[in-house]
Amino acid sequence: MKAIILCGGQGTRLREETEYRPKPMVEIGGRPILWHIMKIYAHYGFEKFVLCLGYKGNIIKDYFLDYEAMNNDFTIRLGKMKGIVYHDEHQEQNFEVTLVNTGLPTMTGGRIKRASRYIGNDDLFMVTYGDGVADIDVAKLVAFHRSHGKLATVSAMRPTSRFGQMEIGDDGLVKKFAEKPKADGWVNAGYFVFDRRVLEYLEGDDCILEREPLERLTAEGQLMVYRHEGFFFAMDTFREYQLLNEMWDAGDAPWKVWK
Repeated sequence: MKAIILCGGQGTRLREETEYRPKPMVEIGGRPILWHIMKIYAHYGFEKFVLCLGYKGNIIKDYFLDYEAMNNDFTIRLGKMKGIVYHDEHQEQNFEVTLVNTGLPTMTGGRIKRASRYIGNDDLFMVTYGDGVADIDVAKLVAFHRSHGKLATVSAMRPTSRFGQMEIGDDGLVKKFAEKPKADGWVNAGYFVFDRRVLEYLEGDDCILEREPLERLTAEGQLMVYRHEGFFFAMDTFREYQLLNEMWDAGDAPWKVWK
């Protein structure tokens, strides 16, 4: 089964970094956040990826074209005997990565449809965004999807409130203070699992996955939610970029499920 990762957006709210590179290539601990997302999937045995490229997609292509040389010692032979021998095996030796130009203005649903010819004959495929990391058990997510028999599963999490909350007594005494607690309700965390028949719901480059397709699947009773109670963090602003790097540098990165 393949995981489609949406890598084509312009990341306008992270302009400090995305002025020069696509958001999936913004680094956490010296590695692109895209690499972190792929490592999450690979930890659970899913090592085949389809990357939907758009904004500055050539930078992502260059990253993978140069990956072996940048992550291994190697010997290069020039002239008539030209060739390269890599001397070490990096941990991503089994990755299969398909890079697909899905257009600059194309929306999320349109990008998936454009890349769909690369998912093969599998009955299921996965989709997520190129800017969110989680300690989600992808194998359990897929098992949950297979168990309910519906066409689509979306992972959901409880967001952290932007503000601290206080419980205040009638006399004005603070009874409880919580710094940025979990908010009520659930929000889309990405990490979808789709039956390939979901592709029939995606029409045109202007198709936004999160609107008509998911709304239609909901109306038809075909969308289930996988409740993720653990860690999830989407890197949408420069401050969030800083926070993720602080977690990594402190050795406290909950999404690092791999060894």
